[in-house]
Amino acid sequence: MPAYKREIIPSQPVQHIALKKHHKIFIGSFTSIIVIYMIVTAIFLNGIIVKQTLNNDEVNGKINQLQSDTQRKMNDLATSVLQIQSSISSINESVKSEIDLLKASAGEDFSGIIESTIPAVVTIRTDVGQGTGFILTDNGYLVTNAHVLSGGKEVYAISYAQEIIPAELVGYNAQLDVALLKIPGTYKKLKLGDSDEAQIGEKVIAIGNPLGLQFSVSQGIVSGVHREGINGIEAYIQTDAALNPGNSGGPLINKEGKVIGINNFKIGSGESLGFALESNYIKEAVNDISTQFLNQTLV
Repeated sequence: MPAYKREIIPSQPVQHIALKKHHKIFIGSFTSIIVIYMIVTAIFLNGIIVKQTLNNDEVNGKINQLQSDTQRKMNDLATSVLQIQSSISSINESVKSEIDLLKASAGEDFSGIIESTIPAVVTIRTDVGQGTGFILTDNGYLVTNAHVLSGGKEVYAISYAQEIIPAELVGYNAQLDVALLKIPGTYKKLKLGDSDEAQIGEKVIAIGNPLGLQFSVSQGIVSGVHREGINGIEAYIQTDAALNPGNSGGPLINKEGKVIGINNFKIGSGESLGFALESNYIKEAVNDISTQFLNQTLV
């Protein structure tokens, strides 16, 4: 087999074409234009994005402000509605009180006064007897005659709703026969009137538990004022409203629904001769007791 002789063909050198100067200027200028265009475009787009963001923030701010204003106006409206309802309720209560006062003044009846005051009256029961009391503060401080508690070891207040509530003795004034008690809870209270304004002949009611008949009401008039009591003090209202054992410690109430006395005793040998400690003395006694034992005045 014949041998082949390989020949190496020499490679041809690469010929480089040199760019002319005007070509270089053209290419450089075109590249610069492209770069500048890209930069300008980026700046323009960024400006659009920033402006859009600012517009969105402004719109969102306005929306939030509108929501806030709307909520505030709704709150103001709700408050106004509640105030109107409260005003209407107050007006209704005022009108009812005026009607009750007119009824009582005209001699029609005390039914409205009784309805509003009797829930603040309680039966006072001990292990040896019972009497009456009435609530002076909405947090359960009440007053009765001290002699109602005499000899008792346990004291309970029975509410108009027939709830039996343990009562705690705060203190008492033996001379004026006034005792201050405390029961837990929140209650309707009675207001003390100014007994110096009591008029002979004005109509009054007494609420109590005569002979165990709970929450009985008797009606009468003021027969006298500043009568002398068994303690020698001219501090009693005389009334012909029927008072019996069990009425002791109960309120004597005028046509305005205010307490002008605490029913205290009667003269057994006569008819319709009941006596109630005047409310100004009740106030003095209660505040003396509460100041001494509670470091505060209550009424």
